Amino acid sequence: MKKIQIGDMLASQIVLGVMRINEEGKDPVAALETAYEGGINFFDNADIYGRGECETIFADALKKSSIKRDEIYIQSKVGIRPGVAFDFSKKHIIEATEGSMKRLNVDYLDSLLLHRPDTLVEPEEVAEAFSELESSGKVGHFGVSNQNAGQVELLKTAVKQPLLMNQLQFGVMHTGMVDEGLHVNMTDPASISHDNGLLEYSRINKMTIQAWSPFQYGFFEGPFVGNAKFPELNAKLQELADKYGVTPSGIAISWISRHPANMQTIIGTITPSRIKEVCDASDVMLTREEWYSLYMAAGNILP
Repeated sequence: MKKIQIGDMLASQIVLGVMRINEEGKDPVAALETAYEGGINFFDNADIYGRGECETIFADALKKSSIKRDEIYIQSKVGIRPGVAFDFSKKHIIEATEGSMKRLNVDYLDSLLLHRPDTLVEPEEVAEAFSELESSGKVGHFGVSNQNAGQVELLKTAVKQPLLMNQLQFGVMHTGMVDEGLHVNMTDPASISHDNGLLEYSRINKMTIQAWSPFQYGFFEGPFVGNAKFPELNAKLQELADKYGVTPSGIAISWISRHPANMQTIIGTITPSRIKEVCDASDVMLTREEWYSLYMAAGNILP
């Protein structure tokens, strides 16, 4: 599996997200083992997943597995108080991070992200929290999620650590970052800039995009792979899957990996067979023509 340099981390291009690790009937140990055997060495958590339960389950599964802590990278996210507020105060960031570490049963996090934007953010408080977490050895790297270029630049007015990652929804059925770049100087709906050049900003600043919900259309409306609503897209996915000897889900991930922005892709499945099929397709390199054919099969047009 391709690796991506993020700070001093040599991280797998595919990330296993554990938001669904608490689903009934799942085997968390098998999920972690399958991911690791497939080349995944990066695992994404968040303090709000299952109200903390997912971190606890992940820690228990890691302990029962044959995977050693120093062989993988563990990431978590803080900053959301569900149903109450977004909270990027120094107090909350530190307390939430320490809570995650306790549930994960680790002495340090390889990376910590601010979970979605907080419009009441005071960059100086974030800077103090990050510096304290870094100097104490509790966090190695920092980043954000779902933030635009202006919000990242605002944080950088005070934060001393490099902001290395930004988690953003992206996939063949969620292409706004690409659309606005292809429809520059036009007035059709695809030309509307929702992200203000965030894709190009990330590339210029060497900020790794961590693409989440790669199989979803809309905002958690459901998977598009195998969905009868999208016959043209699924026909093209199957055609390429047959060509490369992988599955349509694997091709959907390869579409993201093909982009030269050098993204990571977060998969949320805990089913070992599905993890394996994604890992098996991780080295597929789509041609330029194949990439654009999928983009158009998803309903997009080239101007």
